[in-house]
Amino acid sequence: MNDELPDSLSGFIDETTGRREKTLLLINRTEPQPLVNLLDRAFENQSIQIQERNIPEGDTDLVCLIEDGRVTAVSSFADLSETFLLVNADRYRTSTGRSSTGSFPDVLTGLDDIEFTVRGFPESNKEKLLLVVISRFIEDRALACGNGEFHSTFQRLSRLDDEYGTRKMYEWLGDSDVETHVYGVRDDPGIVDDLAVIDHAGETHEYRRSWVVLFTPESETGDASDGDIAAADACNPVALVAIETGPNVWRSMCTYDRDRVERIKAYVNDRF
Repeated sequence: MNDELPDSLSGFIDETTGRREKTLLLINRTEPQPLVNLLDRAFENQSIQIQERNIPEGDTDLVCLIEDGRVTAVSSFADLSETFLLVNADRYRTSTGRSSTGSFPDVLTGLDDIEFTVRGFPESNKEKLLLVVISRFIEDRALACGNGEFHSTFQRLSRLDDEYGTRKMYEWLGDSDVETHVYGVRDDPGIVDDLAVIDHAGETHEYRRSWVVLFTPESETGDASDGDIAAADACNPVALVAIETGPNVWRSMCTYDRDRVERIKAYVNDRF
């Protein structure tokens, strides 16, 4: 394990620079071409290739995530559409918990350890949504596991109260056995008074320009029995790190690497 911390949060993103490309492979697509066009535009500036293949007698409308020549995740095209292609960020801000399909697409949450530079609206309708989806996925994982530590930066603490879904999620986290930490400029001193979370306030550049969401469980259950696969998945560490490099432009990455997640947590504890 490399215990050394970088000089800034961007150093964690630098560690993923130059990683191999990943591919989203559409199998036996019957969904309309405009949805493929949306997917192309969402990842046109990333190290993600979009490809299609027809396989005789294979299932239709599957999306496979390919890395180093092997399939690492599979989702239905319908799930990808309903949780990403056909929604906007307001869906995740106003709703709570999991997506309407009951899960987050594995082909999106599996885009780990590669760098993304994403733009928000109006430059792009989809790019920044990926970070919103992953953030909600990490919040949901912490809540499902029910123990451990959760850390989230908000730039401004008042953003905790911007949307019903966000507020409700952090009420649930605060009321759970997950030790929940939130960070931001204290622009509304009373905003966290009725939330059972640990708030941290600051004025530094990273307080104002960082987007970090991370979860570490008390103990990982990756070796759970087959009947406890859901619990095993929930109780594993994960982190998202993003830095605003321009107006609504974010350089980012997410990781499940245990050592890297612990180092990100150590950085947040030390610098925030």
